Amino acid sequence: MKRQAALFTIALALGTTMLVPRTVAQAPATNAAGLSFTTIDVPFSGVLETQAIGINNRGQIVGFYNDSTGMHGFVDDNGRFDAIYVPIPGAIGTELDGVNDRGQIVGNYTTSGGLEHGFLDDREAFSSIVAPFPGTDETLAFKINDKGQIVGSYHTSTGDHGFVDDKGRFSPIDVPFSGARDTTALGINNRGQIVGFYTDSTGAHGFVDDNGKFSPIDVPSSGARDTAPRGINDRGTIVGFYRDSTGSHGFVDDNGKFSPIDVPFSGAHDTTPLGINNRDQIVGAYVDAGGIIHGFLAGPCFAQGMPVLRLDDDGNPVFLRVRCKDDDHDQEHGQFSER
Repeated sequence: MKRQAALFTIALALGTTMLVPRTVAQAPATNAAGLSFTTIDVPFSGVLETQAIGINNRGQIVGFYNDSTGMHGFVDDNGRFDAIYVPIPGAIGTELDGVNDRGQIVGNYTTSGGLEHGFLDDREAFSSIVAPFPGTDETLAFKINDKGQIVGSYHTSTGDHGFVDDKGRFSPIDVPFSGARDTTALGINNRGQIVGFYTDSTGAHGFVDDNGKFSPIDVPSSGARDTAPRGINDRGTIVGFYRDSTGSHGFVDDNGKFSPIDVPFSGAHDTTPLGINNRDQIVGAYVDAGGIIHGFLAGPCFAQGMPVLRLDDDGNPVFLRVRCKDDDHDQEHGQFSER
């Protein structure tokens, strides 16, 4: 498939990106929408870039990082980082895309031939995800809900098609609008609502599939194009990004009310929200003034005051944030944890 979903990655949005190590931590900041942002950089030696892609209601974050040896998955469990390598023969690169509250992870791995394949990590029991439709040559997995339902896309000679995998029972997803083609399913909540994008002669457009009822999603901002919803929580709040003449920008779609998301750090650009949980905590990626890609975590319940600074094991400065408590919708501040 050569990943049509890569149409909506920072790398393609910017072309070739120069990657150099970053040594200065970014302090939390708040944007005009009232969201507080914190940078996520995997703290392992030699890391060149980080992207945060999925988050569950326990605050566990998954994504990938690059170093000189390639792409590797990571889990950030409230400041405790673990690298994830797919132990499937032939896998040479790993990307983690979604995690549910049971700790099940979905993502994709690359083979030496350049093909990409989806996988499920069910608490360290790895299995490939292969869409069983005739002519399928690649299958990608993007998100998983608490029921174990997985969404993604597969490729055949007719193009890209979305799917939902309900414990091994696969159903195809193709947007039914006139002229629509190349459907990719990118997010699913516990109510079975699915978001993603499709293309037509005018470009790319988002969609929500509410148990078989399809509705288009296009950011209504002047000059906006290529809307790409990437995640949906149980209240139906959708996050994603779009493009205009200045680059990529994030959005929140709260029942049809659109709000922009742009990381507020000095020099930051090309904000791409990639996941959301039921606390309205959002993860994604952005590019700094030097062209380096970083992950971010944004939400309404972080500390708004002075950040707390400490040094990591290598002597690098690391800012701390205040986590939400575990009870749903509890906005009180909980324990400090390293991010």
